[in-house]
Amino acid sequence: MTAIITEIPAELHMTRGQKITNLVGVTLPFVGFVASIFLFWGSYVTWRDLIIFAVGYALTTLGISIGFHRLFTHRSYETYRAIRYGLAVLGSMAVQGPVIRWVSDHRKHHNFADREGDPHSPHAGFAPGLRGKLAGLWHAHVGWLFRNVGRAEWTKYAKDLLADRGMVFISRWFPAWVAASLVLPFVAGWIWGGTLDAGLQAMFWGGLIRIFLLHHITWSVNSVCHFVGSRRFQVKDESRNVWWLSWISFGESWHHNHHAFPSSAFHGLKPWELDIGGLVIRLLRRLGLVWKVNTPSVDMQRRRQLAG
Repeated sequence: MTAIITEIPAELHMTRGQKITNLVGVTLPFVGFVASIFLFWGSYVTWRDLIIFAVGYALTTLGISIGFHRLFTHRSYETYRAIRYGLAVLGSMAVQGPVIRWVSDHRKHHNFADREGDPHSPHAGFAPGLRGKLAGLWHAHVGWLFRNVGRAEWTKYAKDLLADRGMVFISRWFPAWVAASLVLPFVAGWIWGGTLDAGLQAMFWGGLIRIFLLHHITWSVNSVCHFVGSRRFQVKDESRNVWWLSWISFGESWHHNHHAFPSSAFHGLKPWELDIGGLVIRLLRRLGLVWKVNTPSVDMQRRRQLAG
């Protein structure tokens, strides 16, 4: 049996400069987004565009977080079929690939986390030193999309979803959900603003910019959250918690917690660990819309904590 990692190997320690580089790479798209609001306010962006953007971002991020990830990949709770299919459609509108492919790749990631076979580890197969670290981060963030995406066997990693005709239909019609993710903000802007220009402007912010930002936030969980951040549990991989990504990733960046307890519906395990996805699941449970919600007990967490 592979020994449990209790400390970070020396060759994986990062310099302050490397951490700053990662921070810039992840936050730059968001900074550009904020800057563009100030630069184009009143001409190319309005409150209408930002509201459409925010609603679209929240819905599609939840589709990925509590849908593709926590429900379909890890089966951390159960819900009604209509909600399952609704989350599958919303996750598809995040434009990160068909649901069955996404789930297959992610289950394979957990099966080989940070070892040879992991589709997007920043560590497996990369040499030590700055060049190897940067190559690994590039691979985990974007490069794997051109090498390993979609290579996990669906019949092995997503047999349960393949048995669901509705899920197969949603996965097969992925191009239609991509089109809808652009058409819906366009229609909303057109109706709200009353002009074709208003529709096109809303499609830019609520469609293209939303997709761009959500892509980089999700990819940052693959890259940054396996390289820099805190850890307190005994796990066999290099997953990390990155607090400054938690609010915009809806709790997905409590990634070390997640790798310690993959089937947990909640990634934020401390009261101060903001987990918007987890809060939504709690609300749905209170409303009776979800059940069998998996939660690691305090005793389970204590037993897995690192010594010291």
